[in-house]
Amino acid sequence: MECRLTMVVGERGEEFRQTGRRPLLAPAVVKQLSALSPLRATSSLLLDWGIIVGLVTATVWLNHPLLWCLAPLGIAAAQHGLAILAHQAAHYRMYETRWLNDAVGMLCAAPLGVSMHTYRIIHRIHHNHLYSPVDPDMALMAGYPRGRWHLLKKFIRDLLGITAVKNYLYFFGRPLRRTAPEKPAAHVSIVDDTSENLRRAARRDRRFVIVFHVTLLVAAVAGGWWQSYVVLWLLPLVTLLQWLLRLRALCEHGAVADTSTPLRAARTNLVPWYIRWWLFPHQMHYHIEHHLYPSVPHYRLPACHAALREAGALADAEVSSSLRATWRKFYAPAARPTA
Repeated sequence: MECRLTMVVGERGEEFRQTGRRPLLAPAVVKQLSALSPLRATSSLLLDWGIIVGLVTATVWLNHPLLWCLAPLGIAAAQHGLAILAHQAAHYRMYETRWLNDAVGMLCAAPLGVSMHTYRIIHRIHHNHLYSPVDPDMALMAGYPRGRWHLLKKFIRDLLGITAVKNYLYFFGRPLRRTAPEKPAAHVSIVDDTSENLRRAARRDRRFVIVFHVTLLVAAVAGGWWQSYVVLWLLPLVTLLQWLLRLRALCEHGAVADTSTPLRAARTNLVPWYIRWWLFPHQMHYHIEHHLYPSVPHYRLPACHAALREAGALADAEVSSSLRATWRKFYAPAARPTA
Protein backbone atom coordinates (compact mmCIF):
# COMPACT_ATOMS: atom_id res chain seq x y z
CA MET A 1 0.00 0.00 0.00
CA GLU A 2 1.30 3.47 -0.85
CA CYS A 3 0.13 6.91 0.11
CA ARG A 4 1.17 10.35 -1.02
CA LEU A 5 2.05 12.78 1.72
CA THR A 6 3.57 16.19 2.02
CA MET A 7 6.58 16.53 4.28
CA VAL A 8 6.10 18.22 7.60
CA VAL A 9 9.50 18.90 9.12
CA GLY A 10 8.64 21.59 11.60
CA GLU A 11 7.83 25.21 11.03
CA ARG A 12 6.83 25.94 7.48
CA GLY A 13 8.05 29.17 5.94
CA GLU A 14 11.06 30.68 4.26
CA GLU A 15 13.36 31.40 7.20
CA PHE A 16 16.84 30.03 7.80
CA ARG A 17 17.01 29.70 11.56
CA GLN A 18 20.15 30.26 13.57
CA THR A 19 20.97 26.84 14.93
CA GLY A 20 23.06 27.61 18.02
CA ARG A 21 21.48 26.32 21.22
CA ARG A 22 22.87 29.23 23.19
CA PRO A 23 23.89 32.77 22.17
CA LEU A 24 27.53 32.38 21.21
CA LEU A 25 27.77 35.97 19.98
CA ALA A 26 25.95 39.05 21.22
CA PRO A 27 22.97 40.08 19.04
CA ALA A 28 24.64 43.43 18.27
CA VAL A 29 27.70 41.60 16.93
CA VAL A 30 25.57 39.30 14.78
CA LYS A 31 23.66 42.30 13.42
CA GLN A 32 26.90 44.01 12.48
CA LEU A 33 28.27 40.86 10.85
CA SER A 34 25.01 40.40 8.91
CA ALA A 35 25.20 43.79 7.20
CA LEU A 36 25.15 43.48 3.41
CA SER A 37 27.57 45.26 1.08
CA PRO A 38 26.29 45.56 -2.52
CA LEU A 39 29.80 46.49 -3.65
CA ARG A 40 31.40 43.34 -2.23
CA ALA A 41 28.59 41.13 -3.53
CA THR A 42 28.95 42.63 -7.00
CA SER A 43 32.74 42.23 -6.86
CA SER A 44 32.30 38.50 -6.17
CA LEU A 45 29.89 38.23 -9.08
CA LEU A 46 32.23 40.04 -11.47
CA LEU A 47 35.16 37.86 -10.38
CA ASP A 48 33.44 34.60 -11.35
CA TRP A 49 32.01 35.85 -14.62
CA GLY A 50 35.30 37.59 -15.43
CA ILE A 51 37.19 34.31 -15.09
CA ILE A 52 34.67 32.52 -17.30
CA VAL A 53 34.61 35.18 -20.02
CA GLY A 54 38.39 35.52 -19.93
CA LEU A 55 39.08 31.80 -20.21
CA VAL A 56 36.49 31.24 -22.94
CA THR A 57 37.73 34.23 -24.95
CA ALA A 58 41.41 33.28 -24.64
CA THR A 59 40.74 29.64 -25.53
CA VAL A 60 38.61 30.35 -28.60
CA TRP A 61 40.82 33.20 -29.83
CA LEU A 62 44.22 31.54 -29.34
CA ASN A 63 42.86 28.07 -30.18
CA HIS A 64 45.77 26.28 -28.52
CA PRO A 65 45.29 22.59 -27.58
CA LEU A 66 46.73 23.16 -24.11
CA LEU A 67 44.16 25.88 -23.42
CA TRP A 68 41.33 23.62 -24.54
CA CYS A 69 42.54 21.05 -22.00
CA LEU A 70 43.22 23.40 -19.09
CA ALA A 71 40.50 26.04 -19.44
CA PRO A 72 37.72 23.68 -18.25
CA LEU A 73 39.56 23.37 -14.89
CA GLY A 74 39.37 27.12 -14.31
CA ILE A 75 35.84 27.34 -15.68
CA ALA A 76 34.68 24.59 -13.30
CA ALA A 77 36.14 26.60 -10.40
CA ALA A 78 34.26 29.70 -11.55
CA GLN A 79 31.07 27.66 -12.00
CA HIS A 80 31.57 26.50 -8.43
CA GLY A 81 31.84 30.14 -7.41
CA LEU A 82 28.57 30.94 -9.17
CA ALA A 83 26.94 28.04 -7.33
CA ILE A 84 28.05 29.59 -4.03
CA LEU A 85 26.69 33.00 -5.03
CA ALA A 86 23.37 31.38 -6.00
CA HIS A 87 23.50 29.79 -2.55
CA GLN A 88 24.06 33.22 -1.00
CA ALA A 89 21.08 34.59 -2.91
CA ALA A 90 19.01 31.64 -1.68
CA HIS A 91 19.88 32.86 1.83
CA TYR A 92 18.84 36.43 0.80
CA ARG A 93 22.48 37.48 1.36
CA MET A 94 23.43 39.14 -1.93
CA TYR A 95 21.33 42.32 -1.94
CA GLU A 96 18.81 43.92 0.39
CA THR A 97 16.40 44.58 -2.48
CA ARG A 98 14.54 41.29 -2.78
CA TRP A 99 13.83 41.35 -6.51
CA LEU A 100 17.47 42.19 -7.27
CA ASN A 101 18.77 39.51 -4.90
CA ASP A 102 16.53 36.88 -6.49
CA ALA A 103 17.22 37.98 -10.07
CA VAL A 104 20.98 37.76 -9.52
CA GLY A 105 20.57 34.40 -7.81
CA MET A 106 18.56 33.07 -10.73
CA LEU A 107 21.14 34.32 -13.24
CA CYS A 108 23.91 32.61 -11.25
CA ALA A 109 22.00 29.34 -10.90
CA ALA A 110 20.24 29.03 -14.28
CA PRO A 111 23.45 28.70 -16.38
CA LEU A 112 24.35 25.82 -14.04
CA GLY A 113 21.00 24.15 -14.71
CA VAL A 114 19.71 24.88 -11.21
CA SER A 115 16.50 26.54 -10.02
CA MET A 116 17.58 28.94 -7.28
CA HIS A 117 14.09 29.21 -5.78
CA THR A 118 13.73 25.43 -5.61
CA TYR A 119 17.18 25.16 -4.05
CA ARG A 120 16.14 27.76 -1.47
CA ILE A 121 13.35 25.47 -0.28
CA ILE A 122 15.58 22.39 -0.17
CA HIS A 123 18.53 24.13 1.46
CA ARG A 124 16.40 25.67 4.21
CA ILE A 125 15.51 22.17 5.39
CA HIS A 126 19.22 21.23 5.42
CA HIS A 127 19.99 24.21 7.65
CA ASN A 128 17.03 23.97 9.97
CA HIS A 129 17.24 20.17 10.38
CA LEU A 130 20.94 19.43 9.99
CA TYR A 131 21.74 15.70 10.16
CA SER A 132 18.14 14.82 10.99
CA PRO A 133 16.26 12.15 8.98
CA VAL A 134 14.59 14.87 6.86
CA ASP A 135 17.87 16.61 5.95
CA PRO A 136 17.90 16.34 2.12
CA ASP A 137 21.73 16.25 2.08
CA MET A 138 22.00 13.10 4.19
CA ALA A 139 22.66 10.82 1.21
CA LEU A 140 25.59 13.00 0.16
CA MET A 141 27.33 13.54 3.49
CA ALA A 142 26.23 10.93 6.05
CA GLY A 143 27.66 7.52 6.89
CA TYR A 144 31.34 8.26 6.30
CA PRO A 145 33.88 6.76 6.39
CA ARG A 146 32.48 4.05 4.12
CA GLY A 147 35.76 2.74 2.80
CA ARG A 148 38.07 4.04 0.11
CA TRP A 149 36.63 1.99 -2.74
CA HIS A 150 33.12 3.27 -2.06
CA LEU A 151 34.28 6.88 -2.25
CA LEU A 152 36.47 6.25 -5.28
CA LYS A 153 33.47 4.81 -7.14
CA LYS A 154 31.52 7.94 -6.27
CA PHE A 155 34.30 10.16 -7.60
CA ILE A 156 34.47 8.16 -10.84
CA ARG A 157 30.72 8.53 -11.32
CA ASP A 158 31.06 12.28 -10.76
CA LEU A 159 33.85 12.68 -13.31
CA LEU A 160 32.00 10.56 -15.89
CA GLY A 161 28.96 12.80 -15.64
CA ILE A 162 26.70 10.08 -14.20
CA THR A 163 26.06 11.95 -10.95
CA ALA A 164 24.88 15.04 -12.81
CA VAL A 165 21.55 13.44 -13.69
CA LYS A 166 20.80 12.62 -10.05
CA ASN A 167 21.94 16.05 -8.88
CA TYR A 168 19.74 17.90 -11.37
CA LEU A 169 16.73 15.87 -10.32
CA TYR A 170 17.59 16.83 -6.73
CA PHE A 171 17.93 20.53 -7.57
CA PHE A 172 14.59 20.40 -9.38
CA GLY A 173 12.92 19.09 -6.24
CA ARG A 174 12.44 15.44 -7.11
CA PRO A 175 10.11 13.77 -4.59
CA LEU A 176 11.95 11.67 -2.05
CA ARG A 177 10.71 8.17 -1.20
CA ARG A 178 11.01 7.28 2.46
CA THR A 179 9.95 4.02 4.06
CA ALA A 180 9.47 3.24 7.74
CA PRO A 181 8.85 -0.30 9.04
CA GLU A 182 5.70 0.75 10.89
CA LYS A 183 4.31 2.93 8.11
CA PRO A 184 3.32 2.49 4.45
CA ALA A 185 5.60 3.80 1.75
CA ALA A 186 5.24 7.52 1.20
CA HIS A 187 6.23 9.80 -1.66
CA VAL A 188 7.42 12.98 0.01
CA SER A 189 8.02 16.19 -1.89
CA ILE A 190 10.38 18.49 -0.04
CA VAL A 191 9.48 21.39 -2.35
CA ASP A 192 6.05 21.47 -0.70
CA ASP A 193 7.50 22.35 2.70
CA THR A 194 7.32 26.11 2.42
CA SER A 195 4.96 28.97 1.77
CA GLU A 196 2.73 29.02 -1.31
CA ASN A 197 4.52 32.13 -2.60
CA LEU A 198 7.86 30.36 -2.64
CA ARG A 199 6.39 27.22 -4.21
CA ARG A 200 4.93 29.38 -6.98
CA ALA A 201 8.26 31.18 -7.49
CA ALA A 202 10.05 27.81 -7.64
CA ARG A 203 7.70 26.53 -10.35
CA ARG A 204 8.29 29.65 -12.46
CA ASP A 205 12.03 29.40 -11.90
CA ARG A 206 12.18 25.76 -13.03
CA ARG A 207 10.41 26.69 -16.25
CA PHE A 208 12.87 29.56 -16.73
CA VAL A 209 15.86 27.21 -16.35
CA ILE A 210 14.46 24.83 -18.98
CA VAL A 211 13.74 27.63 -21.45
CA PHE A 212 17.18 29.15 -20.80
CA HIS A 213 19.06 25.96 -21.66
CA VAL A 214 16.93 25.06 -24.66
CA THR A 215 17.50 28.57 -26.03
CA LEU A 216 21.22 28.36 -25.34
CA LEU A 217 21.53 24.99 -27.08
CA VAL A 218 19.58 26.18 -30.14
CA ALA A 219 21.73 29.32 -30.34
CA ALA A 220 24.93 27.28 -30.04
CA VAL A 221 23.93 24.94 -32.86
CA ALA A 222 22.58 27.71 -35.10
CA GLY A 223 25.63 29.90 -34.50
CA GLY A 224 28.13 27.12 -35.14
CA TRP A 225 29.79 27.40 -31.73
CA TRP A 226 28.29 24.30 -30.19
CA GLN A 227 31.72 22.65 -29.87
CA SER A 228 32.92 25.51 -27.65
CA TYR A 229 29.71 25.31 -25.63
CA VAL A 230 30.12 21.57 -25.04
CA VAL A 231 33.84 21.62 -24.18
CA LEU A 232 34.08 24.90 -22.27
CA TRP A 233 30.76 24.94 -20.46
CA LEU A 234 28.77 21.72 -20.54
CA LEU A 235 31.69 19.33 -19.98
CA PRO A 236 33.05 20.96 -16.78
CA LEU A 237 29.47 21.51 -15.60
CA VAL A 238 28.47 17.83 -15.63
CA THR A 239 31.84 16.37 -14.60
CA LEU A 240 34.32 18.50 -12.64
CA LEU A 241 31.69 20.61 -10.91
CA GLN A 242 29.81 17.53 -9.67
CA TRP A 243 33.03 16.17 -8.18
CA LEU A 244 33.78 19.51 -6.52
CA LEU A 245 30.30 19.70 -5.02
CA ARG A 246 30.66 16.23 -3.50
CA LEU A 247 34.17 16.84 -2.22
CA ARG A 248 33.19 20.14 -0.63
CA ALA A 249 30.11 18.58 1.01
CA LEU A 250 32.30 15.84 2.50
CA CYS A 251 34.82 18.37 3.76
CA GLU A 252 32.00 20.38 5.31
CA HIS A 253 29.97 17.55 6.89
CA GLY A 254 31.55 14.14 6.23
CA ALA A 255 32.70 11.91 9.10
CA VAL A 256 31.88 14.45 11.80
CA ALA A 257 32.17 13.62 15.47
CA ASP A 258 28.77 14.76 16.77
CA THR A 259 25.62 15.51 14.77
CA SER A 260 23.70 17.17 17.60
CA THR A 261 25.23 20.64 17.19
CA PRO A 262 26.50 22.66 14.20
CA LEU A 263 29.76 23.14 16.09
CA ARG A 264 30.48 19.44 15.53
CA ALA A 265 28.13 18.50 12.66
CA ALA A 266 29.76 21.06 10.36
CA ARG A 267 33.46 21.60 9.74
CA THR A 268 35.57 24.69 9.14
CA ASN A 269 38.62 23.98 6.98
CA LEU A 270 41.56 26.34 7.40
CA VAL A 271 43.34 25.70 4.12
CA PRO A 272 45.62 27.75 1.82
CA TRP A 273 44.11 30.27 -0.62
CA TYR A 274 44.79 28.18 -3.72
CA ILE A 275 42.72 25.32 -2.28
CA ARG A 276 40.00 27.71 -1.15
CA TRP A 277 39.73 29.20 -4.65
CA TRP A 278 38.93 25.83 -6.21
CA LEU A 279 37.24 23.90 -3.42
CA PHE A 280 35.79 26.55 -1.08
CA PRO A 281 35.00 29.63 -3.18
CA HIS A 282 33.78 32.79 -1.50
CA GLN A 283 34.88 31.87 2.04
CA MET A 284 32.80 28.68 2.26
CA HIS A 285 35.62 27.00 4.17
CA TYR A 286 34.13 28.80 7.20
CA HIS A 287 31.24 26.35 7.30
CA ILE A 288 30.57 26.15 11.03
CA GLU A 289 30.19 29.91 11.01
CA HIS A 290 27.77 29.71 8.09
CA HIS A 291 25.57 27.15 9.86
CA LEU A 292 25.58 28.99 13.17
CA TYR A 293 24.77 32.33 11.54
CA PRO A 294 23.31 31.95 8.03
CA SER A 295 22.49 35.67 8.05
CA VAL A 296 26.22 36.48 7.73
CA PRO A 297 27.21 37.06 4.07
CA HIS A 298 30.20 35.22 2.67
CA TYR A 299 32.62 38.15 2.81
CA ARG A 300 32.07 38.59 6.57
CA LEU A 301 32.56 34.93 7.50
CA PRO A 302 36.27 35.49 8.37
CA ALA A 303 35.23 38.19 10.85
CA CYS A 304 32.55 35.84 12.21
CA HIS A 305 35.20 33.16 12.69
CA ALA A 306 37.44 35.61 14.54
CA ALA A 307 34.56 36.71 16.80
CA LEU A 308 33.63 33.11 17.63
CA ARG A 309 37.24 32.23 18.36
CA GLU A 310 37.63 35.26 20.62
CA ALA A 311 34.47 34.21 22.47
CA GLY A 312 35.93 30.73 22.99
CA ALA A 313 33.09 29.10 21.08
CA LEU A 314 35.32 27.09 18.75
CA ALA A 315 37.41 25.32 21.37
CA ASP A 316 35.70 21.95 20.82
CA ALA A 317 34.40 22.60 17.31
CA GLU A 318 35.24 20.67 14.12
CA VAL A 319 37.98 23.02 12.91
CA SER A 320 40.45 21.30 10.60
CA SER A 321 43.93 22.72 10.12
CA SER A 322 44.51 21.16 6.69
CA LEU A 323 42.76 19.45 3.82
CA ARG A 324 44.83 16.33 4.48
CA ALA A 325 43.49 16.10 8.04
CA THR A 326 39.92 16.36 6.77
CA TRP A 327 40.56 13.92 3.93
CA ARG A 328 41.83 11.29 6.35
CA LYS A 329 38.54 11.38 8.24
CA PHE A 330 36.09 10.67 5.43
CA TYR A 331 38.50 8.70 3.20
CA ALA A 332 39.45 6.28 5.98
CA PRO A 333 38.54 2.57 5.74
CA ALA A 334 34.99 1.76 6.77
CA ALA A 335 34.59 1.18 10.49
CA ARG A 336 34.10 -2.48 11.36
CA PRO A 337 30.88 -3.26 13.24
CA THR A 338 31.41 -4.10 16.86
CA ALA A 339 30.19 -7.43 18.23
